[in-house]
Amino acid sequence: MKRAFLPVFMFLLAAGLSAQQNKVVDRIIEIGTTDNQTMHHLDVITNRFGGRLIGSDAYENAAEWCASEFKKWGMEVIMDEAGTVPVGFDRGPWFGRMLSDNGMILHFATPSYTSGTRGVQRGPVLIEPKSREEFDRMKGALNGAWVLIGGKSTGWPIDWSLKADSVRARIIAENDSISKLNREIMRENHMNRDQPQKETIPLKEEPALFYREMREAGILGIIQKASVPITALYDRKNLDNMTFETLPTVCDIKLDEHQYAVIEQMAKERQYFLLEFDIRNHFKPGPVKYYNVIGVIRGTKHPDEYVMMGGHLDAFDVATGAVDDGSGATPMMEAARLIMAAGGKPERTIMVCLWAGEEFGLNGSKHWVEANTEKLPKISDYVNRDGGPTPITGITVPEAMFEDFEKVCKPLNSINPDFPFILKKRAEPARPRPTGAGGSDHAWFAKNGVPTLRFDEPDIKGHNFDYGEIWHTERDTYDKSIAEYQEHSAVVTAVIVYGLANLDHLLSREGLYAAEEPAKR
Repeated sequence: MKRAFLPVFMFLLAAGLSAQQNKVVDRIIEIGTTDNQTMHHLDVITNRFGGRLIGSDAYENAAEWCASEFKKWGMEVIMDEAGTVPVGFDRGPWFGRMLSDNGMILHFATPSYTSGTRGVQRGPVLIEPKSREEFDRMKGALNGAWVLIGGKSTGWPIDWSLKADSVRARIIAENDSISKLNREIMRENHMNRDQPQKETIPLKEEPALFYREMREAGILGIIQKASVPITALYDRKNLDNMTFETLPTVCDIKLDEHQYAVIEQMAKERQYFLLEFDIRNHFKPGPVKYYNVIGVIRGTKHPDEYVMMGGHLDAFDVATGAVDDGSGATPMMEAARLIMAAGGKPERTIMVCLWAGEEFGLNGSKHWVEANTEKLPKISDYVNRDGGPTPITGITVPEAMFEDFEKVCKPLNSINPDFPFILKKRAEPARPRPTGAGGSDHAWFAKNGVPTLRFDEPDIKGHNFDYGEIWHTERDTYDKSIAEYQEHSAVVTAVIVYGLANLDHLLSREGLYAAEEPAKR
């Protein structure tokens, strides 16, 4: 009697658990379609706090707020110290204009961890020297001047380290030799005016070639042309060795290339005009710690097995980081909130990870992976979002995972008929496991063999979204995020993550990566 009863009991128990899970999934979809708060989260981290550079007050404030939201939703919170920066940086407002008969408001930006002005600073404009002879001729005029430098900005500041000075010194020496040859050519041409004239030799091009000498001469700053929209990154070459006593002292301005062309022509014609800037780039003594913010929904049956999802909380501060990566972090937050609000009690632990320092080299996720190697074999999947505010509409998985995903993804087509979800079985051969870090926080997981499957995320309704236009530029703002895409992606993520956490096994890693060949002896 007891033997007959046990299988029936187990069947009824499994059926009951399945019904309970289905009820939670239905509730996730209901809340996600009637009370979705993804854009509220995005509004707070971008418009209340702004650009969230590690080392900034904005990042610290955003991290504390996200942690408080997780706690409010009933989650555990881990503030995972991921590293430090030697000094902190906070960006204030900035303004510039050209003072002349055809004056204009200037469109520009400065990279993070570069100098601001000392209040409003006004001065004439000179074109940088390219040889010692040119520098000596104009060095007296450099004091209190803005200097146009060559090259085109890629967003990084000019390197002012001793190593860079050494490189520039070699180029200066080469240009001095070329200048000497050019004087001989010009003299010969003058002596033989009735003969075909020889061409002079071009000088070597290097932006801010006399950076140290111009700084010592008292320039206000350097100005380089930049494509629009303007990209502004951070001083990666000097930050690690920066102290509060050795901060940069010269402004590094990246100016709209169209305005640069006008100003350059006027400077070449030696017209009289002034540029005026007020740039409030502020520093604070360090070291300044930064933290990954990790919200935890503890598993009821397998607390030491994990399904993880995440995006990076940090962002460059020339704008407000709404797309890169507010559009990743906030749907992940909302997915966690939906699971909690729906009464979800997953069998495995769900972790939502808001990473720090992704823009500085995947610092936060790298730190976590290296500090938690014993957990890596027990991670069923890590879901990363860092590709913009487009909707999740499908996924391609290895054959060994297909049945599990078929079960987990079944409810997705009941969410919104505008976004049908398509599950595909991978047809092409598996790629080798990556050996180097990639471009986002999934990379350190993938490198260590953890599944990091990517969703299909097309601009299905034709909102004309262009990630390249926004990535690391001044246009990375709240209005570029697409609400219906973001909200839908949060619901899909919640359903999939919750479903994976309730499978009766971890996802198989068979066929995830190509089989590794044994090492040769």
